[in-house]
Amino acid sequence: MADYWRPFEKDKVTHQFAPGVHFNGIVKAYDFDKELKILLFSAIQTIEVAVRAKVIKYFSPTAGPFWFMDENQALNSAHFHSNLTHVRAEVARSKEAYIKEHFLKYDAPDLPPVWKTLEVVSLGTLSKLFSNFSDKDAKDLVATDFRLPQHIVLESWLECLTSLRNYIAHHARIWNRRFPQKPELLRRSRSPWISNRPSQLFKLYPILCCITYWLNAIDASNTFVTAFKALLMKYPNVDTSAMGFPAGWENEPLWQ
Repeated sequence: MADYWRPFEKDKVTHQFAPGVHFNGIVKAYDFDKELKILLFSAIQTIEVAVRAKVIKYFSPTAGPFWFMDENQALNSAHFHSNLTHVRAEVARSKEAYIKEHFLKYDAPDLPPVWKTLEVVSLGTLSKLFSNFSDKDAKDLVATDFRLPQHIVLESWLECLTSLRNYIAHHARIWNRRFPQKPELLRRSRSPWISNRPSQLFKLYPILCCITYWLNAIDASNTFVTAFKALLMKYPNVDTSAMGFPAGWENEPLWQ
């Protein structure tokens, strides 16, 4: 709970709380963060599945079913070997029946084709494989399916999503956290987006904007915005500015 009460302290050395702070308010911040992580984990799962499917769809026809094992398909040799090491380790740890059945039938190559392998690698590994893939046209096709202008934006969003997912998976605080990466924000968009560029790019709000846009591209009928606004209504004392939300955010086209 220490991370949750620090924002309520008026003195970080003596740990004296600001006037009017009550323990119940700190617990509410914890409860909000917990429910927010549940909501975001579901959203990330939807995005992750969609990205895997698009990568398989657009990379394999030209690069083959084992492109992740072909150094000629990589931009950076060192990254290629590091990524392949992670892929091998993650496939070896898999308990999935289709992975076990594959190795009972085939001896070579030493990994299953991409449509099996990518199902068991982590989001972080998927993100690195995407970034290091050399065919920019294929990567742009993936980005276009998510209504993004080009693959550089998608690479940035994948990196930020991986970081967020890791914090959630380790039960870390996210509501007022400063994240290590900032997402590449859209200057032009094919779908509703934000007109007011946020000033706190390392906070949660820019990442939430990316997630919302992403989900809308995957499924226009998704309920993420409705669920998020309902969560804020449930916890009216949560300081949205601590998450990087600017004044009037709820009036942005993306959040309507």
